[in-house]
Amino acid sequence: MPDSRYSDLDRPPLSEAALNRALVRPGSLWTGVKVVDSTGSTNADLARAAQEGAPEGTVLVAEAQEAGRGRLGRAWSAPPRSGLTFSILLRPTVPLAGQGWLSLLYGVAAASAVRRLAEVDVRLKWPNDLLIGERKLAGVLAERVDDAVVIGMGLNVTLRPEELPVETATSLAIEEAACVDRDPLLRAVLREIEVHYREWTEAKGDVEASGLRSAYLATSATVGRQVRVELPGQQSLTGQATGVDHFGHLQVEAAGEKYTLSAGDVVHVRPAD
Repeated sequence: MPDSRYSDLDRPPLSEAALNRALVRPGSLWTGVKVVDSTGSTNADLARAAQEGAPEGTVLVAEAQEAGRGRLGRAWSAPPRSGLTFSILLRPTVPLAGQGWLSLLYGVAAASAVRRLAEVDVRLKWPNDLLIGERKLAGVLAERVDDAVVIGMGLNVTLRPEELPVETATSLAIEEAACVDRDPLLRAVLREIEVHYREWTEAKGDVEASGLRSAYLATSATVGRQVRVELPGQQSLTGQATGVDHFGHLQVEAAGEKYTLSAGDVVHVRPAD
């Protein structure tokens, strides 16, 4: 039975019923968790659901994703049940100018949850890639849909070395993490997102008052380093990453000049060395 959800016992399926029992409670941010065997893109599916009126706190998880996308439309894929591929739907009331921090908030929450449960040193490459060392563990993609924001993540859990999409990637299994069980990992990430999201919204998007900026900087693998920023048109600049502003933009000092860069301005940010 090569197509069975139980054909690889190292990669058991997730239980939609168990996830809903654990996460959907009165007063919780999470209003429903749906698990599908396969889809093109959880972000695209949830974007359509948002346009149809799906409530805040909707979560869509795919055991396999056929048309996964990263920043700037980059494609990626992974074997079924080898990672956590899911998207969440938020309808923030924070002023629009401050919502650029949402994907960074997501990264902070995910990194914190994985670090605690898997016992690996996860850091954030601006804006929101999860790294172990210099290798990518997870990517995050946020997209606006009318008054909603859909945020998706692909986290490599049990990918083996020969299954990695690129040599600069890694997985929790490769890093010999303390936990490679997707169910508790997903629960931990969603609970951590809820905590940070509530603090941020209660502070009306103030990243200082909510503690979000300090939490991000404490986890950053970018700020404080010499970086090479690759820009559209084969341009680049090399300098010191000095901070992240109140819009979530990266601040870089290079050749005596100060630059402020949004995620849409940048193709890649890499260590200068």
